[in-house]
Amino acid sequence: MDSAYKIAPTAGDHVRFGRALGTRRLLGSSSTGAGFGLVEHELLPPAWFADSHHEREDEYSFVLSGHLTAQVGDTVLLAAPGELVVKPRRIPHAFWNAGSEPVRFLELICPGGFEEYFFEMAGPFNARDMEAVAAVRDRYRLTVRPETIPELLEKHGLLPPF
Repeated sequence: MDSAYKIAPTAGDHVRFGRALGTRRLLGSSSTGAGFGLVEHELLPPAWFADSHHEREDEYSFVLSGHLTAQVGDTVLLAAPGELVVKPRRIPHAFWNAGSEPVRFLELICPGGFEEYFFEMAGPFNARDMEAVAAVRDRYRLTVRPETIPELLEKHGLLPPF
């Protein structure tokens, strides 16, 4: 942080998930009184990431560049720059980049705390340590639907994150 009131374009912790997803922490819940967390994601094409739902958090994805495809419940939508995708808690959601350029988007997570998931999960995920991945997922009360992944990948011409 440059000051208490400004965050520089390269400031914040960064992690990657395989080749597909990069995440930068802009504001953690410790900076917002636990009200929200804010991260920036960059999702490279043609990549899929997540088919899950949260018990406690709502997520809002604001597209900065590229085109983000998301499935929220049974609804599939394409979001362009300037558009916001709403992913309410307890409703399964997935997101992917079926385009030809990276998609960058801000992810607002309410209430805060879940933004830390990305920073705890990157190590076990990249090491493909499934036992540690499950432990992090359980700690954040995230439910994943692995049975839906092959169909999503095939239907939309996507690659897994590695």
